[in-house]
Amino acid sequence: MPLGGDGIPQPVPPSPEVLTAEAAAGAPGAAGARGRLASVALVIGGIVSLQFGSSVAVMLFPRAGALGVVTLRLVVASLVLLIVCRPKLRGRGYTRGDWGTVLAFGVALVGMNSLFYQAIDRIPLGAAVTLEFLGPLILSVATSRRLLSLVWAALALVGVGLLGREGLDGLNLVGAGCALAAGGLWAAYILLSARTGQRFPQADGLALAMTVAAVLSLPFGIVSAGAALIDPVTVGLGAAVALMSSVLPYTLELLALRKLPASGFAIMMSLEPAVAATAGFLVLHQALGWAEVLAIGLVVVASVGAVRSAGAKR
Repeated sequence: MPLGGDGIPQPVPPSPEVLTAEAAAGAPGAAGARGRLASVALVIGGIVSLQFGSSVAVMLFPRAGALGVVTLRLVVASLVLLIVCRPKLRGRGYTRGDWGTVLAFGVALVGMNSLFYQAIDRIPLGAAVTLEFLGPLILSVATSRRLLSLVWAALALVGVGLLGREGLDGLNLVGAGCALAAGGLWAAYILLSARTGQRFPQADGLALAMTVAAVLSLPFGIVSAGAALIDPVTVGLGAAVALMSSVLPYTLELLALRKLPASGFAIMMSLEPAVAATAGFLVLHQALGWAEVLAIGLVVVASVGAVRSAGAKR
């Protein structure tokens, strides 16, 4: 199941063969082209919303701390999903394995978000997203089983090496470690999201997993932020972060996937590190040197190549 930049699972779109058959059945070519162009615009809008939402989250850290912001984001997102999805728990015959999958999904969610926010509290947003992106990239390479995939993996590692070229003074090791750990959980999240989608209808599993994540984050958020979690200004900004980083990207990508093939969607998501660096520069004034810019470019190219290689194999 393909994911949004925030790790939100998306419904699998029709296969290229199905889309081709529909087009041959009478769908006008110009209208189809306009629809795909609109879908591309929706995906870009979701990526921009996500990364600028992360920038707003960084600005909120002094008020509530990284863990407090994570709690606000997960709580608001879970409430929205519960209202929209209204998951039905009775009469479905769910097994222990089903609930175990949802629980693991929620743990991956809260861990991924918490570690990522700890990372962007210490290192530039562009660098953090680049390091985090290694998780899905390595997963893509591992599942591809093609020799060319090793080339993309090596290219990504060169990019990561450039990010840390200045040693301890150039990149906070704790922040870098949190970003890498978040990437590992993102890879686990991808696998769990697919399994959850198979066990629960529509987005019910996502709503339940997001609720689990919100509940798990509450104790850490309360200890970290205390009374700041009920401050109206902080709550309002936290809700804005949740809408920009979860609700809006999920909605836009959901609409986009109705006409955009999964392979094209995955390639566009590879732009996230570059958009994150731009958001960090414009909102947080996090200027990057030539080596960091080159590193982000290498990871983006490696991600695009890995996705295309996997698509060619299929």
